Amino acid sequence: MSIPGLPQPAPGEALLVCTCYEDGKALWGGLLNEIGGRREGDVLVLAGGQVRLRLTEDRRWDDLHGGNVPAFVPSGGLVPPVVVLADIPVVYGGDGPLLVDLAAIPGRGVRVPSARLGEILTALLGGALAFGDLVRDMDKYGMYQGDGGRPAFPTPTTPPRRSFSALPSTAAALLVRTSFDNEDGWRALLDELGGADEEGWVGADPDTDEIDVENYPLEALVVDDRAFEDLLPGQVPALTPPGEHTTLVALADARTFAEPGRPLTVVDLYDTPGQTAVLPCSMVGSMACNLEIGNMDFHDFIAEEGMEPWWER
Repeated sequence: MSIPGLPQPAPGEALLVCTCYEDGKALWGGLLNEIGGRREGDVLVLAGGQVRLRLTEDRRWDDLHGGNVPAFVPSGGLVPPVVVLADIPVVYGGDGPLLVDLAAIPGRGVRVPSARLGEILTALLGGALAFGDLVRDMDKYGMYQGDGGRPAFPTPTTPPRRSFSALPSTAAALLVRTSFDNEDGWRALLDELGGADEEGWVGADPDTDEIDVENYPLEALVVDDRAFEDLLPGQVPALTPPGEHTTLVALADARTFAEPGRPLTVVDLYDTPGQTAVLPCSMVGSMACNLEIGNMDFHDFIAEEGMEPWWER
């Protein structure tokens, strides 16, 4: 089933897109009541009329991820600065709606409290807030001004220098090299992860008798291409092909080759697209395994400011 493009919002409108369906029926959870405002047909009017949210439904958008939204924005018209998603975490987890950036770094996301959506959109659309302000002030759960604790390694908000081509399509993990100043360090990283095979994979077909469950091996397709030099975490979600459930993308950046433990910057592709977790390369395999089986969430691997990470205790 092909995924249709999103509609062009009218001037002064933002799209509120449902990406969670059951038997073809759109599921909004309690979001519409939590947002408040008044209903005018398919439009929610918020903040005293300053914000108009168009409720947008199509079952073909079921499980559409925030990072893939830019690929479905219509070309040739005025691109809205943001799209709001009512996704699975909203419907089943009670989380706030996901705002997806379409202007500064398309595809990155941040969650906002449902009751504050009108206020935050008014400030964002009016220029009092930039999307980077939202990202800088989100907690470890990806919530703007949330109370979940500050990430020890905040997600970068630096404007990108350039655009990038799509990343390879895979249902596993990707290990992407973004720093090319230390060839020996890169080789040492690959060796520590078990070495890359002829097809460009690390950790493929591990010996099950020798697996250390505390340091599960990372199985990932290696992307060693200068075309991705200086790739930013916020750009990653939009570069993962739609329809492929890539487990995670781990970036081998300058920090990887400068700090003990060869830490990798892992990028969230689903709950809060573009959010990062920085952890030793030896831990990323365990992270990928736990995310794949749904045993843990991305935020469980985000080190909290002022707190010793659980994997170092």
